[in-house]
Amino acid sequence: MDLYSTTPMLKIAKANKHGIVAFNVHSFDSIFWVLEAAAELKSPVILQTTVGTIQSLGAKNIVEVAQAAAQHYQVPTGLHLDHCTDFEIIKDAIRAGYTSVMIDASMHPFAENVARTQRVVELATSLGVNVEAELGKVGGVEDDIIVDEADAEKADPEECRQFVAATGVPTLAPAIGTAHGIYKGKPEIDFERIAEIAKMVDVPLVLHGGSAVPEEDVRRCVALGMAKVNVSTELKNIYSEAIREHFAHDPDSLDPRAYLQKAKEAAKEMVKTKIRIVGSENTVAPLFA
Repeated sequence: MDLYSTTPMLKIAKANKHGIVAFNVHSFDSIFWVLEAAAELKSPVILQTTVGTIQSLGAKNIVEVAQAAAQHYQVPTGLHLDHCTDFEIIKDAIRAGYTSVMIDASMHPFAENVARTQRVVELATSLGVNVEAELGKVGGVEDDIIVDEADAEKADPEECRQFVAATGVPTLAPAIGTAHGIYKGKPEIDFERIAEIAKMVDVPLVLHGGSAVPEEDVRRCVALGMAKVNVSTELKNIYSEAIREHFAHDPDSLDPRAYLQKAKEAAKEMVKTKIRIVGSENTVAPLFA
């Protein structure tokens, strides 16, 4: 099974008022257990990597493993490069076989963000590759992109309309009060802003900073038009904590098959929980049609 462009995946999700979760994967084995969990729930899914993961594993290697896993589990799968600021890395990812890329020029003035996004859209959409861009500034840490809480800025709805019209970008990630990483308190999500943006643009919206957002808040975001929900830190943490717990209870059990299996099962349960929250369970049929 080939990897899917996330453009039709997210359009279908938006039309049917459910979400699709994009799970950050940091190792080859995580690709398999994310897809195994998605297949068990008959849900489409998006595998997502940072620039750092590409530098660690290699874009072509990631694509080949993702294709093999998608073929094995027979589940509609997109492969997305998240928060990339470098046009050359985006080109390399597309050349390797990524089906979605994010150009993050949100740290630049509006006109510069438009220009950089237009350049990627012109390259990617002609090849059937989805493009995601950001307006406003989502706080927190994503690889080497650090946005202090004081510098985080929510997206302006009118600017969102102008941005989508000017760039033709197929998916938009507006900053609406979430942050990358695990929250110290309850996130202050601006639901009214999401609703207003959704009325002004006719493209699927993306919720960044989806880790540890309360379930009811995620459901509300999806209902308002957030078709893609990103989850990274929470999944990475539960996987690592399962390994740490294994050695805390049995420090002499050094067989990787033992502790990695425990980590896999813990992570799979979280993947399933997130899939159920966004409502994508049993929604593969439209993509196979």
